[in-house]
Amino acid sequence: MSEIIATYLVHDRKGNLEKKAEGIALGLTIGSWTDLPELEKEQLKKHKGTVISAEELEKDTDLEGKYTKGLIKIAYPSVNFSSDLPAILTTVFGKLSLDGEVKLLDLDFSDSLAKHFPGPKFGIEGIRERINVYNRPLLMSIFKGVIGKDLHYLEEQLFDQLAGGMDLVKDDEILFENPLTPFFERVKRGGQIIKQLKEETGKNALYAVNLTGRTSEIRDKARFAAEAGATALLFNVHAYGLDVLQSLAEDDEVPVPIMAHPAVSGAFAASDRYGFSYSLILGKLIRAAGADFSLFPSPYGSVALKRKEALGIAEECTVSSPFKKVFPVPSAGIHPGLVPVIMKDFGNDSIINAGGGIHGHPNGAKGGAAAFRSAVDAVLEGITLEEKARTNEHLEKALKLWGQYEAAK
Repeated sequence: MSEIIATYLVHDRKGNLEKKAEGIALGLTIGSWTDLPELEKEQLKKHKGTVISAEELEKDTDLEGKYTKGLIKIAYPSVNFSSDLPAILTTVFGKLSLDGEVKLLDLDFSDSLAKHFPGPKFGIEGIRERINVYNRPLLMSIFKGVIGKDLHYLEEQLFDQLAGGMDLVKDDEILFENPLTPFFERVKRGGQIIKQLKEETGKNALYAVNLTGRTSEIRDKARFAAEAGATALLFNVHAYGLDVLQSLAEDDEVPVPIMAHPAVSGAFAASDRYGFSYSLILGKLIRAAGADFSLFPSPYGSVALKRKEALGIAEECTVSSPFKKVFPVPSAGIHPGLVPVIMKDFGNDSIINAGGGIHGHPNGAKGGAAAFRSAVDAVLEGITLEEKARTNEHLEKALKLWGQYEAAK
């Protein structure tokens, strides 16, 4: 049977999870059941939501009084909705998101329903083929301080970061269309630098240009960018919507990897009681809609997710699925001293992404990039960062500035 199963975390004030679950299942499908004539029941049976389980977790009290905490699973027949994410999210969480303390934790797609979604064009394997790096996490850096600066400044940053050892560089998500660094000039200049480095050193790299503008213009702009030589696109998916991401991923005229930025997602997922789980909107749904990379806050920086939440996103990006695996990109607050911890937590199939940890290095962006590359090499060689720093001044200076956090044995 084609269906989608939704898992909810609820905080119920009435203490009857079974009744709560049945109310959700009916309210989001046929509306009522017990008062219907038998003939009408038979006609509507295929449309009725079905309670899979209602599991009580605990009873507790807060300022509003006593409540029951529980997990509810409900199956929704796909005959009720069209096979697109806006229809699915409206079905399973539309008006329910406005009704009490309910958090949508997960969605399980039946195989027949999953076929309607593209998944990533490239995924982890495809990105590794493009960069020609297979035995370690990839390294990525972010443009910083480019607002108000011209193309020459941006070019210098891009060259230094890639020449220092980064595999990818991305625009800042707040770098929009502007007269100093126009979108298509960034595409053009970025392509030239990547080509230059390839000719001089044999190095392959990607530069993700921030795809922005009115939604009605996005697809054409992405097509033109790909035609002009863009190697990757950064996309603020939760400002635009998952369906817009899917339209880009499905478009054969946009044959470039897409990097999903988590901007705005905190408004949907930060609460423990409301909204979506981070693993769902930054992991499973991003993957189904077609992103090749998913950025999310690391557990280590000042803008940090709980470790369990961050690892949950990474798991949804890489677990066995009908879709290609997506690169998890833990971000924010990353510096070379964290590399052993990141590699232990997220493994080789991840991307180490840094901004201040690159640009704040005493030897500049090139030195910051080199320090990260040296830190990764140390982990792969099975030695400590301190040992590696004895033969690498860039790593030595980074450790003096930011400290080191060795992974637990």
